[in-house]
Amino acid sequence: MNTLDEAAVDAAASERPFSGVVTIDVGDERVFEKTYGFAHRALQVPITPDMQFGLASGNKMFTALAVMRLVEEGHLLPAQRVRDILGDDLPLIDDAVTIEHLLTHTSGIGDYLDEEADWDVDDYILPVPVHTLTTAHAFLPVLDGFPQRATPGDGFTYCNGGYMVLAVVLERVTGEAHHDSVRRLVLDPAGLEHTGFLRLDELPAGAAVGYVYDHGDRANTLHLPALGNGDGGAFATASDLHRFWRAFFAGKIVAPATVEQMLLPRFEVPEEDARFGLGVWLHATGAAAFMEGYDAGVSMRSTHIPAAATTATVLGNSSEGAWPVIGVMEEWVAAELRQ
Repeated sequence: MNTLDEAAVDAAASERPFSGVVTIDVGDERVFEKTYGFAHRALQVPITPDMQFGLASGNKMFTALAVMRLVEEGHLLPAQRVRDILGDDLPLIDDAVTIEHLLTHTSGIGDYLDEEADWDVDDYILPVPVHTLTTAHAFLPVLDGFPQRATPGDGFTYCNGGYMVLAVVLERVTGEAHHDSVRRLVLDPAGLEHTGFLRLDELPAGAAVGYVYDHGDRANTLHLPALGNGDGGAFATASDLHRFWRAFFAGKIVAPATVEQMLLPRFEVPEEDARFGLGVWLHATGAAAFMEGYDAGVSMRSTHIPAAATTATVLGNSSEGAWPVIGVMEEWVAAELRQ
């Protein structure tokens, strides 16, 4: 195994600056661990390695896995039309859109949070009071009114709204709140005791406050839903992310055949220097999977190399601070995959 250059990490951490945790776990051993900055700036509470951090879009993989659990149990089919479950809701979604289209970002539906639109991470982008967004059902007025922008299945276009539609599907099929179904179907089977959906306006002492800017005390409380959902917003520790990856690849969340199906590369995504499978990001060239999140007060990436039982994780509690550190970690991962 290559040694992660601590001096390079320190230099990258000073660029923005970075506040968060950097870890490498191999099997049952943590071989690298370093923390920077504050979990609560005003009170100068230092970050510790076992802090919970927001994952932003990182938890889309939890949504995908919950959906695939329902597929395995016979409650859903990948080719099933979403319209069968939505009924008259969200009428602008093409009737041909399937569960698999949503999972693979190929639905072509209009996105309420378009990654290519002209908005900044510190904008107040949600059109309803954020405290009302505590279930997937509550998002229906937010998701409505966006015309279809491409024919379903025509190609990969990253879509936050697609994963919120999947959360609506989960709620309707299971009869549970999205958070409860993800806990039952994904987090509990993986043994993730320190991962879940925390309200931004009542974070516990062990969770890092997300800061919109590199400096100052502006928290992300009014920029994001009060409670995360299908397209982002869960919190986790670095240790739990390593535990999650190992459980996923060991077939403890979904069956090994489903794991293999999810890891099959379906699309090259050059703008992300990556590939995409069925609800999971894949390294551009090597046998590794990753989750990544970027939002107001969140910047993170966690990469797992299954052949080496190795997880490299960077969790940051500011919008931009983690990216230089993530760059250093990506170089380390690439070197590991070349071995």
